[in-house]
Amino acid sequence: MESLYHEEEIVRSPEIKEESETYPTFRIGFIGAGNMAFGIVKGILSGNVLPTNVKVSAPSQRNLGRFQELNISTTHSNTDVASSSDVIFVAVKPHLVPTILSEISQHITDRHIIVSVAAGVTLATLEELLPPGSRVIRLMPNLPCVVLQGALLFARGTHAKQEHGALLHSLLHCCGLVEEGPEAWIDIHTGLSGSGVAFVYLFAEALAEGAVKMGMPSALAHRIASQTVLGAGHLLRDSNKHPAQLRSEVCTPGGTTIYGLHALEQGGVRASTMTAVESATERARELGRKSAALESMK
Repeated sequence: MESLYHEEEIVRSPEIKEESETYPTFRIGFIGAGNMAFGIVKGILSGNVLPTNVKVSAPSQRNLGRFQELNISTTHSNTDVASSSDVIFVAVKPHLVPTILSEISQHITDRHIIVSVAAGVTLATLEELLPPGSRVIRLMPNLPCVVLQGALLFARGTHAKQEHGALLHSLLHCCGLVEEGPEAWIDIHTGLSGSGVAFVYLFAEALAEGAVKMGMPSALAHRIASQTVLGAGHLLRDSNKHPAQLRSEVCTPGGTTIYGLHALEQGGVRASTMTAVESATERARELGRKSAALESMK
């Protein structure tokens, strides 16, 4: 499969010794204990980061138990995470970012790398909320990071250098596909891959319901639909073929697949999917504009 972006446009990190690199004293903190934080934690632990070098904070105990099961230290203090970490992942809802960064700002030094996974919060806003010269990276993962099959895109801020991006890439490589690009692509990635996961689930659900309509038991239909999506994804990723080429290989003249594809095209599935990505992207951009506007009013 072709890369997520045109090869000539991608900002590649330098060669990284991902298999052998270790971080014996490197400390990583997470502010926020939701699914994205948990998925990233599982990924970095699958690499060479020790659980003892990770700390997670959240205001309540509700989501901390699963981190404690991984032998990770937890706390209710965001400043504790900030002062005891080298890389800080800010994994909270976008509207909470200003409050969180204001709380930890006095603890941020030139040793820190701040990685935000908040949708729509721009690098400019993040840098405005932090001390001058702060090294900021904006990261957009997606839910399959939880099973180490994510698609992650990051963009570096003004003061984050190439080696900081290389470090983040090295930390995250076990989470799935990790790419670096300009910030303008982050919102597109949100619509394509962040929200796109839900679009795939909707399609898988519809596949299974179609089989149920034709007489297959629901549980079996959903298992087969899941495996169909999984298998198609693996083949698409690993074959180095364009989706249209793989699609044509499934079709035979006058066969079942071309009849089904005709029905999908009549239903506007292609246009609807493109519009869905466009709508999700525009919403991400809107969130970014709102975030910037709120910050400018302070």
